[in-house]
Amino acid sequence: MSAVPIASRRTIYSVLLCVFCFLAAGCGVRFDMQDQPRYKAYRWEDGTFFDDHRSSRDYPEGTVARGLLKEDKAFYTGKIDNPNPNVQVETTTNAQGNTIVTSFPNDIDEFPVPVTKELIDRGQERYNIYCIVCHGPTGNGDGMIVRRGFSAPPTYHDDRLRNAPVGHYFDVITNGWGKMNGYAAQIQAADRWAIIAYIRALQLSQNPEELQKMNSDPAASTAAPPPRAAASPGGGH
Repeated sequence: MSAVPIASRRTIYSVLLCVFCFLAAGCGVRFDMQDQPRYKAYRWEDGTFFDDHRSSRDYPEGTVARGLLKEDKAFYTGKIDNPNPNVQVETTTNAQGNTIVTSFPNDIDEFPVPVTKELIDRGQERYNIYCIVCHGPTGNGDGMIVRRGFSAPPTYHDDRLRNAPVGHYFDVITNGWGKMNGYAAQIQAADRWAIIAYIRALQLSQNPEELQKMNSDPAASTAAPPPRAAASPGGGH
């Protein structure tokens, strides 16, 4: 077997040395995006493009992101168009100190969306996910965590909450009430109205007098709610 010429061996060693140096250099240098030269938004930078050396401009006053204008005040807040901030919840009590009437002057009385079977079914699904643990399967405030010692919420079936406007329920779900935290981050506006529609169905199911009244007047149970001109057609997508 003949020996490899010295010149060939030198060539092989040179190639291997170049490959090793290239790999070694590559392991020690990072080219991640985090290392690239860049400006941070709205920060002072050492640049001259803007006179104040900031990297970008503020949004023009009144700018609203696409899809977040929320013009339908009733749909997104449950409040009337021009609520009076000086008028709050008004409560009437009897001689024993029990609450008999509670009024919510700034809350709307009618649903801002059509109440359909699909809406109620959706509300039942969301209710069973977010509400049933405290309020119970029928809204009596006897959910599982209440049975384990948590403070019981009020029943939906007393006169005070049965007569409360739908806007009050939307306000409670959105912002919380008492020991209940707000669920605005977990439940989108359309689903809050669906839950309220299901709560109304629960209240009706536990009110024999109202059921008897509806059975004696079938037209009352099939009457559609008055339409709203600015109801959200997208259902809060």
